[in-house]
Amino acid sequence: MALSICRPVVLTRCFVSIKRVESGPAMELSVNGIEVHCVTSGAIDAPWVTLAHSIAADHTFWDAEAAALGAGYRVLRYDTRGHGKSAVGTDPTSLDLLARDVIGLWDALGIARSHFIGLSLGGMIGLVLGLEHRGRVEKLVIANARSQADAQFTALWDQRIALAESEGMAAIAELSITRWFTADFIAEFPQKVARVRAVIEATPPSGFAGAGRAIRGIDLHKRLGRLACPTLFIAGREDGACPPQGIRADHQTVPGSRYLELTPAAHISNLEQPQAFVAAVADFLAA
Repeated sequence: MALSICRPVVLTRCFVSIKRVESGPAMELSVNGIEVHCVTSGAIDAPWVTLAHSIAADHTFWDAEAAALGAGYRVLRYDTRGHGKSAVGTDPTSLDLLARDVIGLWDALGIARSHFIGLSLGGMIGLVLGLEHRGRVEKLVIANARSQADAQFTALWDQRIALAESEGMAAIAELSITRWFTADFIAEFPQKVARVRAVIEATPPSGFAGAGRAIRGIDLHKRLGRLACPTLFIAGREDGACPPQGIRADHQTVPGSRYLELTPAAHISNLEQPQAFVAAVADFLAA
């Protein structure tokens, strides 16, 4: 059953008390031939949670989740290849490579298993992890992510890739903001939107284009019945980039999965509905 949340929900769940909590320094780890920027924080000797951001974003899009989950989990945030402070690399970017980057990070940090929370591009990476590296994933949260490309989606990404490579990321930022957030959010929180715009514009065009080529032909829906780990799908009711009906179809394909629909929320639902998003994730991980 879909759950629509019309207003932010305050997080009330109490985590198990763990005395040793720290925010580790940012670090660069060598993974699959590139340097990947990552940050660890939260409870020592607690279960790991890994957070993966959308295309044209970086690990700071998860600040609220890292702070909220840190009392009961060890949190890993990282900049996806070609984004933030992570290198672009010379290998053609694919969803398989992006998933192997996560495995490389886990290996470097001694993480045997982790919960995984991914939004948009990060959610697509999560699906590949759940399908191809199922022994490493505890629970999956897949937010605002497609599992299947249609002709319109592929054509849009061909256009976005060409635009980024010819005109740079300022043009991409202008197009992205109105797809990422509802009009009311843009009007009410101009400072938050300006910060998001700055991150988009700072993304290397080659990194954006590589990730765009990785997702433009995504074709995972028919395989989702093989997902064996507990999975929560999150949609934004106003998300035109990844409409909720597609996410509901993924949920219905995965046995035992859960579905949550946030409103008002467009594509970057964790920034538009931070309290509701965190509350849902915390309840799911603790269940």
